[in-house]
Amino acid sequence: MRQFYISILLFFFSNISSGLIFGQKLIRSNQINDCDRAVNIFEPGFYDIKFPGNGGNKDDVNNYPSLKSVKETNSIWISFIAPFDGFMNLDAYVERGDLQMVIFLKDKKGSICDQIKEGTSEISRLINNKGFSYLGLSMTPEIDSNQLYSTSLKKGDKILIYFNNKDLSRGLLHLNLNFNSKPLEISSDETIKKILDYREDDFSPAVHVTIRDASTGDPVIGTLNIEGSKNIEGSYEGSDFYFVTDRMLHLILNCDVKGYFFMDKEVRVPSGQSSDISFWLEPIMLGKSMQIEEIEFHPGTSEFLPSAMPKLKRLKEFLALNSDIKVEIQGHVYSPKEISIMGQIMSEARAKRVYNYLVDNGIDKKRMTTVGYGNKKPIYPNPKFDYEEQMNRRVEIKILE
Repeated sequence: MRQFYISILLFFFSNISSGLIFGQKLIRSNQINDCDRAVNIFEPGFYDIKFPGNGGNKDDVNNYPSLKSVKETNSIWISFIAPFDGFMNLDAYVERGDLQMVIFLKDKKGSICDQIKEGTSEISRLINNKGFSYLGLSMTPEIDSNQLYSTSLKKGDKILIYFNNKDLSRGLLHLNLNFNSKPLEISSDETIKKILDYREDDFSPAVHVTIRDASTGDPVIGTLNIEGSKNIEGSYEGSDFYFVTDRMLHLILNCDVKGYFFMDKEVRVPSGQSSDISFWLEPIMLGKSMQIEEIEFHPGTSEFLPSAMPKLKRLKEFLALNSDIKVEIQGHVYSPKEISIMGQIMSEARAKRVYNYLVDNGIDKKRMTTVGYGNKKPIYPNPKFDYEEQMNRRVEIKILE
């Protein structure tokens, strides 16, 4: 059964298109094989990360006697910070090779990479069994498999996850990372109202969708709209949902909660297997911003690409649902030049174009202002990946009141 599960997932991962997608991020770089070049993962999800084919310029784990058999032959370093108290689960797979994993926990002071190089950073988890192309962390790890128990983290804890493949090929690491607060206890009428469970029993394979407050990890009751499967298409209200899976699904999920920024995901889930999809929603607060890099324009113009229309519609729905807020529409462009006059002009024009769309679709113009920042406020000042450049080239919505 375990091998069948792995085969299904590998088929699933190998058929996802390249590029930055809602629920699937493809990361390519030859710079993530050293600790101080670790790729940052800011939210749970599915990631395809390309192995660089070597162990980097530094032997970061050389000072750990317990890691003598974990040689940096073909390595990837990943950084993650816990947004609240909770548990981290993950599944990692490679099509070819022998996969190893070490999780290092940062001390309260100093650089975690310096601590790792000195051999003083705590090893939270170590999986170094021979002959395995998959490994994972789970609340209920399987007996005699390459799994360990989930790692418990407190809000603000920083970890570095080190993956090494003894095979030197530049294949993909398929990573599914989840982070959850303590499990819900189904013990009261209020809790039951939050949970919609369409399984025949607790052991049926299902897509498990959760809606959580990103700042606290607490359950949030919201509206979940699903497209892509006739069996489960529709609109639902709750905080936890279980949908039965009987075939490979390609789902589009939209999540809305009054008082929170909206979130959308596009994911593929394997047939007959359980999958977790988490929505971490940021509460609306004065001064907070929502980044919407999916609102794209024809190059060198302020004309929307057709692909921008779904996200523009979602932005309009968000402002209609939260009719008591006022926002600033910010335009940002990506330009490697320090000062870009044309970028400044273009960012202003694009912010205004978003404003005009919203006004034309029923949003009160008195609730909105516009500003263009050109390339003055990049998310990534020195982007290493294509998706980082794309995130610099974005529209943001800032809450004014």
